[in-house]
Amino acid sequence: MGQLNAGIVPVTPFQQNCTILFDMDDKHGVVVDPGGDIDKVLAVLKDNAISAGAIWLTHGHIDHAGGAMELKEALGIDIIGPHEADKSLLDNLENQGRRYGIAGARNCVPDRFLTEGDTVSFGSHVFEVLHCPGHAPGHVVYYNRAAKFAHVGDVLFRGSVGRTDLSGGDHAALIASIKDKLLPLGDDIGFVCGHGPGGRFGEERRTNPFLT
Repeated sequence: MGQLNAGIVPVTPFQQNCTILFDMDDKHGVVVDPGGDIDKVLAVLKDNAISAGAIWLTHGHIDHAGGAMELKEALGIDIIGPHEADKSLLDNLENQGRRYGIAGARNCVPDRFLTEGDTVSFGSHVFEVLHCPGHAPGHVVYYNRAAKFAHVGDVLFRGSVGRTDLSGGDHAALIASIKDKLLPLGDDIGFVCGHGPGGRFGEERRTNPFLT
């Protein structure tokens, strides 16, 4: 099994961390949350000789899912996730784009919705799916137990947590998702998030003002 690696491509005016997860040996992987600027994402894949076999979505907000259909058509690959509770968000991405001034956003129809306990994988890298509502009703987190790594989308940030003032947001549910599902995985779990730098769960448990 090759080493799991993560490359970040900031996209959209929100500077969302579109993430390319890939195996260092065979350069096969997936694209997580292609919110927009798909030409930039495709260029990074080409320049690094990475073959993307699927698109994984953490949730249905414009800066995470707005470019998913364009990338699907460009590469001929499936869109996996998020949880079906975000279907209404995915059905209204074009409206979200107009509201936030993001051109080219398209409504998204995943090939497969995910639920708690599902697994997704590429090559030998297996990720467990955790349904973590609060920021969005259908938000999911992708957790790789072997690598002690999680892609947490907009659930948790370094020193902060996801906003809950958008449609479908629920602050109590968000904090419960973090405390009941993420932190118990262990202090040594490293994470990539949807915006800004990642970190480790232990540091957030000890110092994040929303959790202490």
